[in-house]
Amino acid sequence: MATNIFGQEKTYRLKDFLDSYWDEYVKFTEAFIRPEVYKAVSAIRVCRTAKLGIEQYVCEDCGELSEIHHSCKNRFCPTCSWQDTMRWADKLQYRMFDLKHRHVVFTLPHKLIGLIKQNDGLLLSVLMQVSADVFKDWMLEKYGIKPGIISVLHTYGEKKNSHFHTHMIVSWGGINVKTKRLEEIKGEYVKYGFLQQKFRAKFKDRLVELYDTEELKHRFSDRYAFLRFLKEINKKNWHLNIAPPMENPLAVIRYIGRYSKRACLSEYKITKMEGEYIAFEYKDYKNLDFNGKPIIKEKELHYSDFFPLLFQHVPFPNFRLVRYYGFYATASRIAEQYLFNPDEQETESETIEKEVKHITTSDLRVCSTCNINKTYIYTIFEKDDTGFFRKQEDRLLENPEFREQFFA
Repeated sequence: MATNIFGQEKTYRLKDFLDSYWDEYVKFTEAFIRPEVYKAVSAIRVCRTAKLGIEQYVCEDCGELSEIHHSCKNRFCPTCSWQDTMRWADKLQYRMFDLKHRHVVFTLPHKLIGLIKQNDGLLLSVLMQVSADVFKDWMLEKYGIKPGIISVLHTYGEKKNSHFHTHMIVSWGGINVKTKRLEEIKGEYVKYGFLQQKFRAKFKDRLVELYDTEELKHRFSDRYAFLRFLKEINKKNWHLNIAPPMENPLAVIRYIGRYSKRACLSEYKITKMEGEYIAFEYKDYKNLDFNGKPIIKEKELHYSDFFPLLFQHVPFPNFRLVRYYGFYATASRIAEQYLFNPDEQETESETIEKEVKHITTSDLRVCSTCNINKTYIYTIFEKDDTGFFRKQEDRLLENPEFREQFFA
């Protein structure tokens, strides 16, 4: 039973449920399964198994052995995406302004879900670009500054239903376009209504543009029907949420980065696997407890319902789920004196450092007793029907004493 650094236990693995029921699901489903879904499922099923390879390392002084399992590195793999997220968060802190940052979320109306799915990733790219432009334009006009923005796309809600929104990390300030100096925005006041209207107007303008240039896939009978549809969604809520400013980038990364850039379903959330059914916990934001926090509930599904619900969120090929705007799109141009220095915030960065160390395999290559680097011996691979074979390091095996000691 695996645990993370916060003591959470991972009782179930998505891989096991896929091994049991995916082949059966594929055999009988009538739904179209995208090639990238097959690729993601295949990767998750072999991740950290001998099919991808298991490296063997040994300490030549005391003989301590360790194994390092190769990972699939698929963006949808629960384990690999968590590792990628922590590495991303660790690098991110070195390229952010030494300013307060705010967590901003733009959400599209559910009335648009059908049109979004018809167009693959086209309207999702529009969502990310438009939401960033709203803040860039507003900050430039009101304060004369160019901010740094990091945007992460989410296509799912707590129940893994379609819920298209983008999480943005926005610097609460930026480079003044006239003085070229770093300036912080004083105060927290924001005209929510104005920014919501700006977001809605910009997105609808892009829809009209795509319709007129025939880039938009749709089922509208004519332009009148399309404009009538736009009028209908104009009545819906185009949600905007802006959290209070956070003191430094490290706090932002710890709060947002860990969960924003991750796989759709965390295996720590899986609560049950019984026969053909799987259950996971989710937060019900419509029902709050005494402290105002969302109530934790459980959703149980048959594999025939669970697989299409989950794998609809597999990213399209080459689609960038994380994008950078403003000065963060050209981080190399930011003067070093304007960048956040995590070394000066060592106590604040302990959590990030522990998380990064927790998911890396470098420690396994160092002997816990002798504190020296271990030596690579071989890699074990599983072959389909012929057992296992080894790719060996001949240099090590040339030592007769070592060969006699460890391979007798």
